[in-house]
Amino acid sequence: QVQLVESGGGLVQPGGSLRLSCTGSGSTSGIAAMGWYRQATGKQRDMVATISIRGRENYVDAVKGRFTISRNNAKNTVYLQMNSLKPEDTAVYYCFADRYLYGDRVWGQGTQVTVSS
Repeated sequence: QVQLVESGGGLVQPGGSLRLSCTGSGSTSGIAAMGWYRQATGKQRDMVATISIRGRENYVDAVKGRFTISRNNAKNTVYLQMNSLKPEDTAVYYCFADRYLYGDRVWGQGTQVTVSS
């Protein structure tokens, strides 16, 4: 079993920054891609950013140039640096990890990000 624990969410004013972290524990061997999704109230969960085990990054257009994803494979941790935040970035952010050994995707519990003045 593997657990992903997120941290770093909170309330920030428009234009501000937050850094989310997500660390895996337990059966973390075989983790491949990691990344972040978000779900605003009443909407579906959408991809925000992903990063391959070799560091290839992918972003949804809405966050390009503002968000940066990174990872530390030795610590089984993925980060999301969010700058120039906008009210429309308000959502619960979920991290995920794909495990090629088990063929599954594991999710974190989510962390709330609220952008408001």
